Amino acid sequence: MASMHYNCPLHLATRDEAGLPMILKLFPQRPDHLLADGKELKRITAELLVERPGNAVDEVTSWLESLKHARNFRVDHYFDVLRQLDDAAQPHLRRLARDYVQSPHLSPAEQSRIWTRCRGFWNEVAASYSLCLARARLDPRSKGSEALKASLPLAEARLLAARRCQLKWLAYRYAAGGAELWQALGASYLAAEQAGYAQKSVQLYPAQHGLSNVQQQYAHALVFCSSSMDGLTPEQIELADRLIAHFLSAFVLSPTPRTDSVYWVDAATGEPPTRLSRRPGVIRPSLRYLSPAPALAALDELVHRLEHGDLPANLNLGGEYPPKLVLAVLRHLRPYWALQPPQRQHRRHAIRTQMTVLEGFEQCYMVFAGAALQLQDDPARQKWLVDNISLGGFRALLDRSSEGTVRLGALLCMQAEGGDNWLLGVVRRLGALPDGVATVGVQVLSRRARSVDLRPRRSGFAAAVAIPGICLGDDHGAADVLRILLPLGGFQVRDNLDLNLDGRLSVLVPLEVEESGGDFEIARFRQEPVG
Repeated sequence: MASMHYNCPLHLATRDEAGLPMILKLFPQRPDHLLADGKELKRITAELLVERPGNAVDEVTSWLESLKHARNFRVDHYFDVLRQLDDAAQPHLRRLARDYVQSPHLSPAEQSRIWTRCRGFWNEVAASYSLCLARARLDPRSKGSEALKASLPLAEARLLAARRCQLKWLAYRYAAGGAELWQALGASYLAAEQAGYAQKSVQLYPAQHGLSNVQQQYAHALVFCSSSMDGLTPEQIELADRLIAHFLSAFVLSPTPRTDSVYWVDAATGEPPTRLSRRPGVIRPSLRYLSPAPALAALDELVHRLEHGDLPANLNLGGEYPPKLVLAVLRHLRPYWALQPPQRQHRRHAIRTQMTVLEGFEQCYMVFAGAALQLQDDPARQKWLVDNISLGGFRALLDRSSEGTVRLGALLCMQAEGGDNWLLGVVRRLGALPDGVATVGVQVLSRRARSVDLRPRRSGFAAAVAIPGICLGDDHGAADVLRILLPLGGFQVRDNLDLNLDGRLSVLVPLEVEESGGDFEIARFRQEPVG
């Protein structure tokens, strides 16, 4: 008996290939992290729920960072801790996102803090879920990996949702996801498909209505990227993202092209989705084709209902939005989900020239009234570098220090270096290049705009107070219809206006507002001679 007693320790003390005593392998080591203790985890998540949103998100981000270095966690326990921390952060993230896109009084510094905080969280949580899944795949026969199998569809779906949120927060700053992000999205989707759970329905988060799956999260990212977010404000981007989620189940992602397929993507590469007008160069098993046609039909039905004042009860937009704003975003999405997405109307030409730029209705009115010299020393006067141009507009390059000073929908008057003619335009797109350069896409509204004074007619007499306007002289429609740019709120459907243009008196009969911007609106009038 004595010899047996002494032989056992000698055998168990044998060292493995790594030089560690094999006796250690018989006794599982405890994780070296505070959150491995269930009571501590419960206490911390409970405290997070009542913490201030910014502090709570910062704290969760720090916990996630620390967990990446934790040892001896069974992978299923590791996922459970990640899931609970992620759950605790969600209400705070929603509050911060709402403040970012809807609070008009936030300073640029406050906006920047929220953006950095939320972007940092989604980066960290995506890295954490990715690490968790990599560990499970590295040792698929371990007890932890076996126990995690039932949660793999949720873990992968949350990873894709986090990657998708990375795309959205980049879009708020008009930046695009790079090759690394698209490769990670595609790799997760393909791994889930190979494992057979890409279409397994899960409830993504406890407070989220409806079910989702890995394939839908990947399709959401594809639709979001294909819907030209660079032409929307952050608030409209958030609305567009919510609307995509609402219609998501109607999009079809398939391994073979359909007659109504509009986009394709190679999930194994780092490329974003591409219009099917440019066919894939090589046919590979990782190719997927996106068909928005069923979603487009549902979008058209929603537009019809909203136009008639019917807001569906199941339309979850995450907040209260004016129907007019929702309709504007739906109308933006429509052409990008159509069988023939919008194409460029004019060829672009590379050019390098300086452009003098003034912003705002008042400045534009003065310029087209012949008072440009009075604005010679205006502190808001800018110089932009134009790098390509077409008949419809141009793209300018700005230093990123100008970020936040150029607004989507801003009214501009512009003069090319060495030129004597002023153009009237509006900012249609914003973007960001990887080298720290911001891009501004400008649509030219008129090359021969003229400032005019309009006097409302009441009981057949012209009012004494004139309304300033800018007549857009490049119309190609009906000869008796004028498009006039007015200060915001200047259009009154019941008020005819007197116009004196080149000594010719005429009456303008209001027809409709064509477009509204930050400080202007473009209205259409029928022009009738005074008789």
